[in-house]
Amino acid sequence: MFRRTLLSLTAAAALAGPAIAETHSMDIVDTAVDAGSFTTLAAALEAAGLVETLKGEGPFTVFAPTDEAFAALPEGTVETLLMEENRDQLTAILTYHVVPGKVMSGDLSDGMMAATVNGAEVTIGVGDTVMVNDATVVTPDIEASNGVIHVIDSVIMPPEG
Repeated sequence: MFRRTLLSLTAAAALAGPAIAETHSMDIVDTAVDAGSFTTLAAALEAAGLVETLKGEGPFTVFAPTDEAFAALPEGTVETLLMEENRDQLTAILTYHVVPGKVMSGDLSDGMMAATVNGAEVTIGVGDTVMVNDATVVTPDIEASNGVIHVIDSVIMPPEG
């Protein structure tokens, strides 16, 4: 399940690029890679061994952080997470960005709780903007052949323990 979640996160990140018009024939990972603004997410998915999972049948909903979102983490965080000895922690973070099923923005409601592949829940806020925990959805509803990507402006961290 963690593998499936991490792959979903990678695909979502790839799909979150600004010019993703006709990508629904590609899976989540290929869509994200094609977008060009999810290289860090793609590298993280590869390091966690989640690429094949997110290229799978799905459907998946991926809240994909952009390269800028990863760059906003404290210095050295990404490099540390990409180390083999931190694979479990990386997988936990990536799978926290993936929800089983295809959830479009129109399906969201304020205060909604969504169970992630990680096992923990994210809280959805709907108002002037759509929020996933403390991250803002900057580009919603990027469809892929095996799900949907919602681009977010920050990396969301699973709860401790």
